Amino acid sequence: MRNIKNITCKVLQQKYLYQPRLATLYYSTAKNADTKVHLAAGYQPKEVEEAYWERDKEEANLPQEGNSCNRGPYRMLLPPPNVTGNLHLGHALMATVQDVIARQQRQLGYEVDWVPGTDHAGIATQVVVERTLTTAQGKTRHDIGREAFLEEVWRWKAAKGAGIVQDLRLLGCNLNWSREYFTMDEQQAHAVNVAFERLFDEGLIRRRNSLVNWSTTLQSAISDIEVEVMDIKEPTDIRVPGYKHSIAFGRIFDFAYTVVDGETQPDGSAEEIVVATTRPETILGDVAVAVHPLDPRYSKYRNRDMVQLKHPFRNDTIPLVFDLAVDRDFGTGAVKITPAHDKFDFELAARHNLEPRQVFSQDGFILDTFKDFEGMPRFEARDQIVHLLESMGLLRQVRPHPIQLPICSRSKDVIEYMIWPQWFLNCKEMAQDALSELNSGRLQIIPSNFEVEWDRWLQDGRDWCISRQLWWGHQVPAYQFSDAEGNTHWVAAPSEQEAIQKAIALLGGSEEELTLVRDPDVLDTWFSSALLPFSVAGWPNASYKEKYPLDIMQTGHDILFFWVARMMMMGLKLTGEAPFNKVLLNGIVCDAHGRKMSKSLGNIVAPQQVVQGASLDSIMDGLDQSLQAGVINKAEMDVSYKCMSKMFPKGIQECGTDALRFTLLSHNIKNHFINFDVTTCHTNKLFINKIWQAMRFTMGAAERLSISLHQYETLEGVNLGTWDRWIIGRLGETLAICSDSYKNYNFHMATAALKQFFYQNLCDTYLETTKTEINHRTPNGYIHVGTLTACLSWGLQAMAPFTPFVASELLQHVPLNIEVKLSEYADRKLDAEINDIVGICQSIRQLKSKHKVSKRHEPNLTLFATSSESEEMLGRHLQQIQLLARCESVDLDMLDENSKHSRKMNLFSTAGPLCSFGLTMSADFGMTVKQREEMIRVNIKRLKRLMTELQKYRMRLDNEAFQLMADEKTREHFRNRVRELEAEIETIMQESA
Repeated sequence: MRNIKNITCKVLQQKYLYQPRLATLYYSTAKNADTKVHLAAGYQPKEVEEAYWERDKEEANLPQEGNSCNRGPYRMLLPPPNVTGNLHLGHALMATVQDVIARQQRQLGYEVDWVPGTDHAGIATQVVVERTLTTAQGKTRHDIGREAFLEEVWRWKAAKGAGIVQDLRLLGCNLNWSREYFTMDEQQAHAVNVAFERLFDEGLIRRRNSLVNWSTTLQSAISDIEVEVMDIKEPTDIRVPGYKHSIAFGRIFDFAYTVVDGETQPDGSAEEIVVATTRPETILGDVAVAVHPLDPRYSKYRNRDMVQLKHPFRNDTIPLVFDLAVDRDFGTGAVKITPAHDKFDFELAARHNLEPRQVFSQDGFILDTFKDFEGMPRFEARDQIVHLLESMGLLRQVRPHPIQLPICSRSKDVIEYMIWPQWFLNCKEMAQDALSELNSGRLQIIPSNFEVEWDRWLQDGRDWCISRQLWWGHQVPAYQFSDAEGNTHWVAAPSEQEAIQKAIALLGGSEEELTLVRDPDVLDTWFSSALLPFSVAGWPNASYKEKYPLDIMQTGHDILFFWVARMMMMGLKLTGEAPFNKVLLNGIVCDAHGRKMSKSLGNIVAPQQVVQGASLDSIMDGLDQSLQAGVINKAEMDVSYKCMSKMFPKGIQECGTDALRFTLLSHNIKNHFINFDVTTCHTNKLFINKIWQAMRFTMGAAERLSISLHQYETLEGVNLGTWDRWIIGRLGETLAICSDSYKNYNFHMATAALKQFFYQNLCDTYLETTKTEINHRTPNGYIHVGTLTACLSWGLQAMAPFTPFVASELLQHVPLNIEVKLSEYADRKLDAEINDIVGICQSIRQLKSKHKVSKRHEPNLTLFATSSESEEMLGRHLQQIQLLARCESVDLDMLDENSKHSRKMNLFSTAGPLCSFGLTMSADFGMTVKQREEMIRVNIKRLKRLMTELQKYRMRLDNEAFQLMADEKTREHFRNRVRELEAEIETIMQESA
């Protein structure tokens, strides 16, 4: 935990006011407030961040002040990144969201305990390390053996894990590094073994043969989340690992099963049932053909004894069965049943007591029980089987057919559903307990629409396959042994010695008589991850209760079931208490075009590339290094080359960490997808520079007035001017929005409010209006500097959770305890008035820009009020209008063609219902003075008449009595007339401009 200084902010309580009363901010406590400190001419992210870390080192040697407003602990757990590479933008989003929450909670007086860690990522890490091994040494893990391979993985973890930690630190994440964990460290391994043992002893974990997602390349079962579905709409050639040539998918094959002892058809052919399949290679494992019992095409078979069909490649027959689950509209309505390699078939076969027949070995070759095809790769066997069916006269048709092809996300192999001995966890009761947490209101899921997903997943309550046929991971703590009769038994224990004692207690005998063999499989990575909320707290030791449960669980919505729901189930089961009562889910980070970032698309952008900037050459060099390291393969690298060249032909501009964080949280994190645009990130760097320049201006103003910004301890009792009161009012409104946004996790609303305040309200508007008074050192100038100081101090404190580096740098130069009662300055009427003035000035600047009017033209502005009320209002702000419109002088008159100011104007336009305006320059703008005078005189006369009429029609339309009494025809006439008048006024404006 970094040493920080807690500063009590003396702000009067407001019912709506953001209150960073214990603002946890980094700034040099050793620096004298009155010492002149140089501020660079512009914002340079690298220098600011380096200075931040230097101050961090200095503060580590300072005594830590106590927290006088400690509200207790606030606990969070960072979703552990996989040790397969550096952080990606998805990690950066989650880490930034949690860091902002952590900083906000510290500002509110909580002692935040935010736990970091990394995940061993069983399959992902094993695949990458084995790919690296093959690239570097030309060997597989089988060539070097399990022990040597695991040593290679631990070396990989040491290198990559350190890089992830460094990335998190550079991102500014204020984690509790003293509690850092790795999901395979000693404490985590102990927790995993104890959890398995307890669930096994309770009868919830059992070993059985069942159908699983099987990767023949990995030779392991994989979880559903590691299966990607490829939507194939037409015949398509796909590259499959282990095959020299691409394999065609997207076709369906109709072939005939001959009915044994069937009737001879009128054409002399045998009676047959035609079935359709997209997987001819599995015909070898067919155990039945199924039809719907109400399908009229097969009703004649209902009255016969068990109908048998001749298998084309086996010397046996298979039955015709009737099942309501058969889709009558698929193919011919008759489907082949291969329970050993299909989920639907597996369930149907169980209902009809049909024994599965395995076709493929674990590495995807035909088993030796099928002699004619023995040893053939499964997709080569497909072609051979189709050829033989045709030669046997049984192939009826081959046609295009859309399919959803399951792909292993790690190996890119086509998933094969296989029956394999696995460990399964019975989740039925645990799932109901997790459901009750939501239904009772004890659990809140944000956004709430994911409550439906929670319900959908947990209502199913299927058994969880928790074993994997890998080498890297937590080895299953289960031991097999045999009794005197040769029957095998299993016991679960954290160690072999404990397993022996359990076996003796079960069967009797002595230790010497027992031979225990530990299961070589490892546990699913999600099993160890499901324990994290309490395992990182020290479970199963009783002391874990001091750091459990968490206050919030924040992560991506895509792992709501795979991780969040399982944490809830395991926490309730093993501790008796929910691991958290609030879940905040963020969307998936995509590129600027809305495409999910992936290796297959080649559009992955690393956070540090955005922070530091990257030339196209360096991006390509990074891809080469990833190829050499085994992180990506050659095909993925080629795709990335093309994609990066197209996306960033000139490389990525340096944006800095603050701009990255601010950009990530400028999106609604609750949206399903979050499109990240590097261009927007660079724009936010320029926004931060705008704040930097505002601080430089304020410091320069203080120096001009020979004062210190730290003198401004309060604005109480100060007679603020109209524009001072307006900007303080805008500050209060901004802080109120920030406060509400934090509470509701609508961070994008806070960033939008801060951007509006700093960019438009403070820098582009208020600051510009102060220059004359400050330059002339008037009393109002001192008030303006105080107002600027208060706005920067409070505004930067609100920015600090999003942009900690620049906030830390700039907050050194202003006091953090300025007293200001913001509720006194909430004035909607004043807000509306200033907005009108700003809008008028924008119209003037737009006209100047359109005609390229610059300062050298010495533009003089004349405002033409449309009414006495608008004239009075404009008259209150002439000095500010002159500054904001960037004109040499300002005159005010009524909108009248006889006005003394209507002559000799070069440009004329209107700025809405309050006024029109004219500009007189020192240079001729293409029209003689006499011509322009006449045009403006005529236009003023027309404008006054048209605007008077427009006002009359609008007043009638806005009148409630008129709306009630007038018929629709009359109301439509008035609406049309308003549109006509508005169009005519717009035409005059364009002519005058």
